[in-house]
Amino acid sequence: MNFNSSRKTGIGFEPQLQVGQNSKAVQRYVSSQKKLSAIFVSVIFALEDKKLIFPPVHLAEPDGLLAMGGDLSVERLVLAYKNGIFPWYEGDVILWWCPHPRFVLFPNELKINKTSKAVLKNTNFEFTINRSFKEVIHQCKNIKRPGQTGTWITDEVENAYCKMHEMGYAHSAEAWNGNKLVGGLYGIRLGNVFFGESMFSKQSNASRFAFLKYLQLLKEEGVQLIDCQVYTEYLESFGARMIGRKEFICQIRKLIP
Repeated sequence: MNFNSSRKTGIGFEPQLQVGQNSKAVQRYVSSQKKLSAIFVSVIFALEDKKLIFPPVHLAEPDGLLAMGGDLSVERLVLAYKNGIFPWYEGDVILWWCPHPRFVLFPNELKINKTSKAVLKNTNFEFTINRSFKEVIHQCKNIKRPGQTGTWITDEVENAYCKMHEMGYAHSAEAWNGNKLVGGLYGIRLGNVFFGESMFSKQSNASRFAFLKYLQLLKEEGVQLIDCQVYTEYLESFGARMIGRKEFICQIRKLIP
């Protein structure tokens, strides 16, 4: 389904769940989003498994939460990304987000400092794409990260994105040292947009190497927008910046057939 037809999601779509701070739905949501210290929710849209629809993104909560429920089928995930929506949750309820503002990187604005230039010249690393997608997402799922006790990449998410890879939507970039996978990233490619999901590194600068090499390749292939979703200081150092939700949606409409 293309983006224009998916805009029918707003027709006849009514809020299915009216919630307050004491409801079980919000309690599950709060527990699954540990980074949020406070929440003020008026309406959360509940998706039905059999209906491939999303509410209009401008109805998202101030923190970007748009809907809950549904499934992680290939069809729903493709529809979500075409509309600038992505899943992110830690509990048993799927949460769908479309934050404002949106953190993005335009390949033409990529900043490569002295450290990055040195990394790109590192002959110890070998760069590949899609050689080991399953291992990349598994490493992203299990790698220990400072300040994090869990991961949003559940078994359900891992299986869903492996299916996306089999269908040609999800892609990985890898950094190897000999025959060992030491870093990498994965995300979704639709048209001339790449939606970054996660990366990992088991050796210093390995993920940086894979990221920069892949960005160079994506730029050569005509990709004009990298969706980084939410702010990180690390990606800002490469030139990523915030843009408004409306501008982001306009960009992906132009860049995704």
